[in-house]
Amino acid sequence: MVPSTSATETLTAGSVQLQLLPERAVYINAFKALLVSDVHLGKAETFQHYGLPVSSQINHATLQRLEALCTQYQPEQLWILGDLFHGRDGMADEVIDTWLKFLHRTQVSAHLILGNHDRRLQDILSQLSVECFVEAVDLGGILLSHEPEISENRLNICGHIHPCLRLKMGCDRLRLPCFYWQAGQTRLTLPSFGEFTGGYDITLAAGEVAYVVAEGAVVGFGK
Repeated sequence: MVPSTSATETLTAGSVQLQLLPERAVYINAFKALLVSDVHLGKAETFQHYGLPVSSQINHATLQRLEALCTQYQPEQLWILGDLFHGRDGMADEVIDTWLKFLHRTQVSAHLILGNHDRRLQDILSQLSVECFVEAVDLGGILLSHEPEISENRLNICGHIHPCLRLKMGCDRLRLPCFYWQAGQTRLTLPSFGEFTGGYDITLAAGEVAYVVAEGAVVGFGK
Protein backbone atom coordinates (compact mmCIF):
# COMPACT_ATOMS: atom_id res chain seq x y z
CA MET A 1 0.00 0.00 0.00
CA VAL A 2 1.30 3.43 -0.96
CA PRO A 3 0.41 6.26 1.46
CA SER A 4 -0.17 9.91 0.58
CA THR A 5 -0.68 12.46 3.34
CA SER A 6 -2.62 15.72 3.52
CA ALA A 7 -4.42 17.71 6.22
CA THR A 8 -7.51 17.15 4.09
CA GLU A 9 -7.99 15.06 0.98
CA THR A 10 -10.02 15.94 -2.11
CA LEU A 11 -11.77 13.08 -3.85
CA THR A 12 -13.25 13.79 -7.25
CA ALA A 13 -16.18 11.62 -8.29
CA GLY A 14 -17.57 12.63 -11.65
CA SER A 15 -17.98 16.39 -11.57
CA VAL A 16 -18.25 16.60 -7.78
CA GLN A 17 -15.37 17.29 -5.43
CA LEU A 18 -15.57 15.84 -1.92
CA GLN A 19 -13.35 17.29 0.77
CA LEU A 20 -12.45 14.54 3.25
CA LEU A 21 -11.81 16.11 6.63
CA PRO A 22 -9.67 14.72 9.47
CA GLU A 23 -12.63 15.33 11.79
CA ARG A 24 -14.23 12.34 10.00
CA ALA A 25 -16.65 14.40 7.93
CA VAL A 26 -17.10 15.33 4.28
CA TYR A 27 -17.70 18.83 2.95
CA ILE A 28 -19.19 19.34 -0.52
CA ASN A 29 -18.69 22.96 -1.48
CA ALA A 30 -20.92 22.69 -4.56
CA PHE A 31 -23.92 22.13 -2.27
CA LYS A 32 -22.62 23.90 0.86
CA ALA A 33 -23.25 20.59 2.59
CA LEU A 34 -21.49 18.96 5.53
CA LEU A 35 -21.87 15.17 5.80
CA VAL A 36 -21.29 12.96 8.84
CA SER A 37 -22.45 9.50 9.81
CA ASP A 38 -22.96 7.37 12.91
CA VAL A 39 -22.88 10.03 15.61
CA HIS A 40 -24.49 7.74 18.22
CA LEU A 41 -25.52 10.36 20.76
CA GLY A 42 -26.80 8.71 23.93
CA LYS A 43 -24.67 5.57 23.65
CA ALA A 44 -23.09 6.33 27.01
CA GLU A 45 -26.54 6.76 28.54
CA THR A 46 -27.59 3.42 27.05
CA PHE A 47 -24.69 1.75 28.85
CA GLN A 48 -25.62 3.63 32.02
CA HIS A 49 -29.17 2.32 31.69
CA TYR A 50 -27.75 -1.19 32.02
CA GLY A 51 -25.54 -0.31 34.97
CA LEU A 52 -22.23 0.39 33.22
CA PRO A 53 -20.47 3.63 34.29
CA VAL A 54 -19.64 5.54 31.09
CA SER A 55 -19.14 9.32 31.07
CA SER A 56 -21.86 11.44 29.46
CA GLN A 57 -19.19 13.96 28.40
CA ILE A 58 -18.84 11.88 25.22
CA ASN A 59 -21.95 13.56 23.80
CA HIS A 60 -20.55 17.03 24.47
CA ALA A 61 -17.18 16.18 22.91
CA THR A 62 -18.85 14.80 19.78
CA LEU A 63 -21.09 17.82 19.27
CA GLN A 64 -18.27 20.26 20.03
CA ARG A 65 -16.35 18.78 17.09
CA LEU A 66 -19.43 19.05 14.90
CA GLU A 67 -20.05 22.63 15.99
CA ALA A 68 -16.44 23.55 15.22
CA LEU A 69 -16.91 22.19 11.68
CA CYS A 70 -20.11 24.19 11.25
CA THR A 71 -18.29 27.32 12.41
CA GLN A 72 -15.40 26.71 10.02
CA TYR A 73 -17.33 25.72 6.89
CA GLN A 74 -20.65 27.51 7.45
CA PRO A 75 -22.68 24.80 5.70
CA GLU A 76 -26.19 25.56 4.54
CA GLN A 77 -27.18 21.97 5.26
CA LEU A 78 -25.97 19.25 7.59
CA TRP A 79 -26.62 15.68 6.48
CA ILE A 80 -26.35 12.87 9.04
CA LEU A 81 -26.20 9.51 7.28
CA GLY A 82 -27.86 7.48 9.99
CA ASP A 83 -27.59 6.73 13.69
CA LEU A 84 -27.66 10.24 15.08
CA PHE A 85 -28.92 8.69 18.32
CA HIS A 86 -27.91 5.27 19.62
CA GLY A 87 -31.28 4.07 20.88
CA ARG A 88 -34.38 4.76 22.96
CA ASP A 89 -32.66 3.88 26.24
CA GLY A 90 -30.17 6.67 25.61
CA MET A 91 -32.73 9.41 24.94
CA ALA A 92 -32.23 11.10 28.29
CA ASP A 93 -33.31 14.72 28.77
CA GLU A 94 -29.68 15.82 28.93
CA VAL A 95 -28.88 14.15 25.60
CA ILE A 96 -31.85 15.80 23.87
CA ASP A 97 -31.01 19.16 25.45
CA THR A 98 -27.39 18.93 24.25
CA TRP A 99 -28.59 18.30 20.68
CA LEU A 100 -31.10 21.18 20.74
CA LYS A 101 -28.49 23.59 22.11
CA PHE A 102 -26.14 22.57 19.29
CA LEU A 103 -28.83 23.39 16.72
CA HIS A 104 -29.58 26.71 18.40
CA ARG A 105 -25.95 27.78 18.42
CA THR A 106 -25.18 26.73 14.83
CA GLN A 107 -28.55 27.51 13.19
CA VAL A 108 -27.72 24.77 10.69
CA SER A 109 -30.44 23.02 8.70
CA ALA A 110 -30.18 19.41 9.88
CA HIS A 111 -31.29 16.39 7.84
CA LEU A 112 -31.16 12.79 9.04
CA ILE A 113 -31.36 9.63 6.99
CA LEU A 114 -32.57 7.20 9.61
CA GLY A 115 -30.20 4.33 10.39
CA ASN A 116 -30.62 0.95 12.00
CA HIS A 117 -30.20 2.46 15.47
CA ASP A 118 -32.64 5.36 15.17
CA ARG A 119 -35.35 4.20 12.74
CA ARG A 120 -37.57 3.28 15.69
CA LEU A 121 -37.07 6.76 17.14
CA GLN A 122 -38.71 8.62 14.28
CA ASP A 123 -41.64 9.71 16.45
CA ILE A 124 -39.22 11.41 18.87
CA LEU A 125 -36.77 12.73 16.29
CA SER A 126 -39.45 14.50 14.27
CA GLN A 127 -39.87 16.79 17.31
CA LEU A 128 -36.16 17.62 17.60
CA SER A 129 -35.73 20.10 14.72
CA VAL A 130 -34.25 17.58 12.34
CA GLU A 131 -35.82 16.54 9.02
CA CYS A 132 -35.96 12.75 8.87
CA PHE A 133 -35.85 10.47 5.84
CA VAL A 134 -36.58 6.75 5.88
CA GLU A 135 -35.18 6.07 2.40
CA ALA A 136 -31.98 7.11 0.63
CA VAL A 137 -31.91 10.72 -0.62
CA ASP A 138 -30.67 12.18 -3.91
CA LEU A 139 -28.52 15.27 -3.31
CA GLY A 140 -27.64 16.81 -6.65
CA GLY A 141 -27.09 13.41 -8.27
CA ILE A 142 -25.36 11.88 -5.22
CA LEU A 143 -27.21 9.10 -3.43
CA LEU A 144 -26.97 9.56 0.33
CA SER A 145 -27.84 6.51 2.46
CA HIS A 146 -27.12 4.82 5.76
CA GLU A 147 -26.42 1.30 4.55
CA PRO A 148 -24.46 0.91 1.28
CA GLU A 149 -26.66 1.13 -1.81
CA ILE A 150 -26.14 -0.14 -5.35
CA SER A 151 -26.60 2.87 -7.58
CA GLU A 152 -25.78 2.73 -11.30
CA ASN A 153 -24.09 5.87 -12.62
CA ARG A 154 -24.41 7.67 -9.30
CA LEU A 155 -22.03 8.19 -6.43
CA ASN A 156 -23.26 6.58 -3.22
CA ILE A 157 -22.10 8.11 0.08
CA CYS A 158 -23.05 6.02 3.09
CA GLY A 159 -22.13 5.07 6.65
CA HIS A 160 -23.16 2.15 8.87
CA ILE A 161 -19.98 0.08 8.55
CA HIS A 162 -17.62 2.27 10.67
CA PRO A 163 -14.65 1.31 8.43
CA CYS A 164 -11.17 1.00 9.94
CA LEU A 165 -7.84 0.02 8.41
CA ARG A 166 -5.38 -2.13 10.33
CA LEU A 167 -1.75 -1.21 9.58
CA LYS A 168 1.35 -3.26 10.30
CA MET A 169 4.74 -1.57 10.38
CA GLY A 170 7.43 -3.87 11.76
CA CYS A 171 6.41 -4.70 15.32
CA ASP A 172 3.90 -1.85 15.43
CA ARG A 173 0.18 -2.30 14.90
CA LEU A 174 -2.33 0.47 14.28
CA ARG A 175 -6.07 0.37 13.73
CA LEU A 176 -7.44 3.66 12.44
CA PRO A 177 -10.81 4.92 11.20
CA CYS A 178 -10.96 5.67 7.49
CA PHE A 179 -12.99 6.87 4.55
CA TYR A 180 -13.44 3.78 2.36
CA TRP A 181 -13.46 4.52 -1.38
CA GLN A 182 -14.61 1.72 -3.69
CA ALA A 183 -14.20 3.00 -7.23
CA GLY A 184 -15.79 -0.08 -8.77
CA GLN A 185 -19.02 0.55 -6.88
CA THR A 186 -18.65 4.36 -7.02
CA ARG A 187 -19.15 4.33 -3.26
CA LEU A 188 -17.63 6.28 -0.38
CA THR A 189 -18.26 4.92 3.12
CA LEU A 190 -17.70 7.43 5.91
CA PRO A 191 -15.99 6.64 9.21
CA SER A 192 -18.16 6.93 12.30
CA PHE A 193 -18.24 10.49 13.62
CA GLY A 194 -19.12 9.66 17.22
CA GLU A 195 -16.51 9.61 19.97
CA PHE A 196 -17.76 6.31 21.38
CA THR A 197 -18.16 3.86 18.50
CA GLY A 198 -16.52 0.67 17.36
CA GLY A 199 -15.20 -0.14 13.91
CA TYR A 200 -15.07 -2.79 11.21
CA ASP A 201 -11.75 -3.81 9.68
CA ILE A 202 -11.76 -3.54 5.90
CA THR A 203 -9.51 -5.33 3.43
CA LEU A 204 -8.58 -3.31 0.39
CA ALA A 205 -9.13 -4.84 -3.03
CA ALA A 206 -7.45 -3.64 -6.22
CA GLY A 207 -8.47 -0.08 -7.03
CA GLU A 208 -9.81 0.65 -3.56
CA VAL A 209 -8.46 3.35 -1.26
CA ALA A 210 -8.65 3.84 2.51
CA TYR A 211 -8.26 7.46 3.53
CA VAL A 212 -7.12 6.98 7.10
CA VAL A 213 -7.64 9.64 9.77
CA ALA A 214 -4.57 10.08 11.95
CA GLU A 215 -3.26 12.99 14.05
CA GLY A 216 -5.24 15.71 12.33
CA ALA A 217 -4.48 14.50 8.81
CA VAL A 218 -5.99 12.30 6.13
CA VAL A 219 -3.62 9.62 4.82
CA GLY A 220 -4.51 7.70 1.67
CA PHE A 221 -3.60 4.02 1.37
CA GLY A 222 -4.40 2.22 -1.85
CA LYS A 223 -3.43 -0.70 -4.02
